[in-house]
Amino acid sequence: MKPTFTIAPEILDNQDQFADPFYKRFQLRHAPKPPQLTDQIAKNYLFPTFFGDVVCAQAIFMCPYAKAEKMMLHPRIKPVKMTGGRALVVFACYIYNKVLNVAPYNEIAMTIPIMVDPSVNLPVLPMVSNAFKNFGYYVFSMPVTSLENQLRGLKIWGLPKVVQEIDIHEEGSDCITVAHEESGAPYFELRVPMNGTPTPFDVSFNLYSRLGDKILKSQTNFKGSFNVIKHMDLLWKKGKKPGRQCLKIFDTPLGRKLKEMEIEEHPFQFRYAKTMTACFDLSDPNYDNPNLKFGT
Repeated sequence: MKPTFTIAPEILDNQDQFADPFYKRFQLRHAPKPPQLTDQIAKNYLFPTFFGDVVCAQAIFMCPYAKAEKMMLHPRIKPVKMTGGRALVVFACYIYNKVLNVAPYNEIAMTIPIMVDPSVNLPVLPMVSNAFKNFGYYVFSMPVTSLENQLRGLKIWGLPKVVQEIDIHEEGSDCITVAHEESGAPYFELRVPMNGTPTPFDVSFNLYSRLGDKILKSQTNFKGSFNVIKHMDLLWKKGKKPGRQCLKIFDTPLGRKLKEMEIEEHPFQFRYAKTMTACFDLSDPNYDNPNLKFGT
């Protein structure tokens, strides 16, 4: 999808497209004041933002723990520890065919699973247990194809959104995502198999971001049936070579930043959903962890 840089001054009235019972879990409301996107345009969106008819292709890889730790928002936010001195890197690629109050767009969420201000950082367990309330995800890069969505992400949540061309398409049994530099050159290509073991997901978790000098906690929810492929042997194996290259990172300015993470070649897990429902809420206004201050 080519990027769009125009922002319509009026809000998109499409609430009638979100009739699935999933959305009835949430009470729609406006932000305390309409987000100011530009000097001329403010929009009184409804929140949480609903997403419908979403194509989602995810791949989870491992990288050295020290590389992930250097990218954290705050010294007291830590990547979830995995075996072999590693952390996880998650690439989630989305086609948002329906978005509440917003035109459709594509997105790639590049995230690291984290523990926020942990008293102890137990390895692996936060990824498989709901008992860890300070578990969440940190988004270190979030390309999108919409200027409006980029501004929303930056101004409301402090998310590191950038406008790029993102192509997501099917080829054979794979869903392929390609992200492009401003020059048009590709820097990221991910190939996710669309087959796998059908697995129902109905998940809620927190994204952590920084807006100004404050750490924000915002809840995201999604529901759908994913085809999942797991490679659990990677918990005990480092440097395993895949049968084919699933992740290509090109020698470009943005590509070189990803290469610095030393992401392992073999994926730990794939997930693919042809359609899912999701929503993303405003940050929790009552979240104020005194240990996550800056400049003190």
